Amino acid sequence: MVKHIVKRKGHEEHFDERKIYASSYAACLNVHMDHKKAEKCADAVANDLKKWINTKKEVTSTQIFNEVIKSLKKQNKDAAYMYETHRIID
Repeated sequence: MVKHIVKRKGHEEHFDERKIYASSYAACLNVHMDHKKAEKCADAVANDLKKWINTKKEVTSTQIFNEVIKSLKKQNKDAAYMYETHRIID
């Protein structure tokens, strides 16, 4: 199981599923999803990522980003778009 993520700038950071949940939840709210649906969507994405990451020895933040988009697209394509474009702005 992966415990650390290789970030874009090369440093390592502990994997924190709460960050996945929070960023997915924010993307859902940005497309005017109600709080209850946003919570359900973010839970589904966080669960998908936990399952995926447990099969890996090492992952990068870019790989996680792509997996979140893939999972979000199953839940809500507009939220996936918001998540993807927010990173571009950052």
